[in-house]
Amino acid sequence: MSIKIITVGKKHESWISEGVERYQKRLKRPFLVEWVFLPNSTFDGPVARRDDSERISLRLNASAFVILLDERGKNIDSPAISRLISDQLNRSREVIFVIGGAYGVDESVSSRADFVWSLSGLVFPHQLVRLILTEQIYRAQEIASGNPYHHE
Repeated sequence: MSIKIITVGKKHESWISEGVERYQKRLKRPFLVEWVFLPNSTFDGPVARRDDSERISLRLNASAFVILLDERGKNIDSPAISRLISDQLNRSREVIFVIGGAYGVDESVSSRADFVWSLSGLVFPHQLVRLILTEQIYRAQEIASGNPYHHE
């Protein structure tokens, strides 16, 4: 199985691309990442949220384990996210991370999520979330492989 990241917005800016590529080059099966970029909605507010959510939902496989990134989600540490990802990959389930648009996602996506994850109580720009997420997937791979984790 694999890991897919569905994100709303334009492709990575150059400084983000460099960081994302740095970590992606280190990823090995089953932690390889596929990116799905969905354009920003042409609407604003709740209509944009609904539009983005409909387009995200079309990309969610029924059997996949969906992790929604949202500042209101559960804050867990790197070993816990490593276990969460590894457990699903070991069950031959695709893992899909969702990064919503500027207005977030609606109930159709949040209720479909198997886990809602907060990277922090802070709000980050979507581009930066992509870099942080890629680094955390790499870190999850390293932890799952039994490589030393610097806080343990």
